[in-house]
Amino acid sequence: MSLKRNLLLAGFVLLGSAGLAQAEMAATTATDIEVRSGPGAEFPTVGVATRGSEATLDGCVEGSRWCRVDVNGMRGWVYAQYLSVEQNGTSVVVQDHRDDLGIPTITYEQTDPVRTGSVQRVQRVQPGPNDQLLGPVDQNDGDIAAVTPPEEVRTYIDDNPVDTVQLSGDLTVGAMVPQSVEVHRIPDYQYSYVEVNHQPVLVDPGTRRIVYVYR
Repeated sequence: MSLKRNLLLAGFVLLGSAGLAQAEMAATTATDIEVRSGPGAEFPTVGVATRGSEATLDGCVEGSRWCRVDVNGMRGWVYAQYLSVEQNGTSVVVQDHRDDLGIPTITYEQTDPVRTGSVQRVQRVQPGPNDQLLGPVDQNDGDIAAVTPPEEVRTYIDDNPVDTVQLSGDLTVGAMVPQSVEVHRIPDYQYSYVEVNHQPVLVDPGTRRIVYVYR
């Protein structure tokens, strides 16, 4: 009873399709990625795992790009396209080879705080069919160096606010902003800006790659 109560207090129930020993798999982060408390960009960030960090992967949500990992002392959820594993001596992206790798499917269920009598409703977190996604960091581009913008750039952004755009995926240098998202020019500056998930970012208007994230 105490275990069940603790799970309910934690706010979710996580079910695996395989045992823990079978589920665990070694993985590596392909870029700097935000580790989140749940499988979605709307969940709070636990921390940031730097590129090349070793992680333990124990499964991914079916029909979603989110996987649960232990990395750098953090336990949480990351985007499958930013994880790689060794397959026959070659590093492959988890999202592209989930079936080949035999990665277990896990289900994340978040409890709704609204109760009716003694019954607690449970809402399954699934990606929306029309969710826009940040494009992954292109490993063929090599190292994408972040810029160091001058203070007047942030001042201009603060003085000229724009509507925020909700995008799934990790907000990190090198990720690509979808073509459908409008980016805004900054006078006398080579980069444009847009607000993603309530955070201003600088974007190369030619490649649409993020070059700086204001935290």
